[in-house]
Amino acid sequence: MSEDGQRRTRLRRRRPPRDAAATMSLIAHLTELRNRVAKSLLAIALGTVVGFLWYDHGLLTFLSDPYCRLPNELRLQGDGDCRLVVLDVFGGVLLRLKIAFIAGTVLSSPFWLYQLWAFVTPGLKRNEKRYTIGFVVASTTLFALGSVLAYLTLRKGLELLLTLAGDEVAFQLTAELYLGFVISLLIAFGLSFELPLIAVALNLVGVLSYQALKKSRRWIFFLTIVFAAFVTPTQDPFTMLAMAGPMVLLFEMAIQIARFVDRRRARRADLEHFHDVDDDEASPLDATPSALETTPPAYVDDLRREDQPADGPAHTRG
Repeated sequence: MSEDGQRRTRLRRRRPPRDAAATMSLIAHLTELRNRVAKSLLAIALGTVVGFLWYDHGLLTFLSDPYCRLPNELRLQGDGDCRLVVLDVFGGVLLRLKIAFIAGTVLSSPFWLYQLWAFVTPGLKRNEKRYTIGFVVASTTLFALGSVLAYLTLRKGLELLLTLAGDEVAFQLTAELYLGFVISLLIAFGLSFELPLIAVALNLVGVLSYQALKKSRRWIFFLTIVFAAFVTPTQDPFTMLAMAGPMVLLFEMAIQIARFVDRRRARRADLEHFHDVDDDEASPLDATPSALETTPPAYVDDLRREDQPADGPAHTRG
């Protein structure tokens, strides 16, 4: 072996072993947070570029389709086409950048959600770190389901709101107000579907128990309906029920998942009750005599009666 190889071997041997239980310093935490935020912002920037290019290839048509599918008498169009109005010179550019940024944030959500969870997991136990992939997949799926449900109910809610103005009123919406309304509705539905997942995550890390969720079930359902009434941008009963109904079902699923997790955790705790006790340490058993040890059983009294004569206790000889 060459001298350089021998020198590297000696340096490697002198290096102290890594402590698996070592904790990170504040500077290390801030450095890791900076790196993960930078990676998340880079992913969002790349997603924004994709959204900017996608704007003219189906994204704008997808967002404006619920408005264009309304009855013709509700839309005021001079040439019969379905087009949104921009009232500012720079309004089109700012609108495109805004929609591209929101689309990029949604498209890159699996990556920055993973970065968020990866920053939290070092403070969790080993068995709790296994839920990283499941957390990312579940959160992305729930957000997508909420957005899809909002898109499906958008036309009905929009038609209900516009028809309340009367038959003599026609609408020509601006692009900024309409697209802002649509995006806020999609985000509100997507984020609201994440709330049951937060309850499940708190239960998995041992912060929220099944008993607490069970006792608060009625309040959770009631507050869910109130939350849907305030969060939905349309403020109509149809959209509110479309949000509140699935959220109630998701919260009930979260409660049942917490019930299963707590039962499995209790069984594991029963099996591992004495695993942490040292071999030379006395087990934490209760040495207090039980009622069975202080009170003789009934068959002992029967044997004592059989040993005694019928006319009374036996006398000993003097």
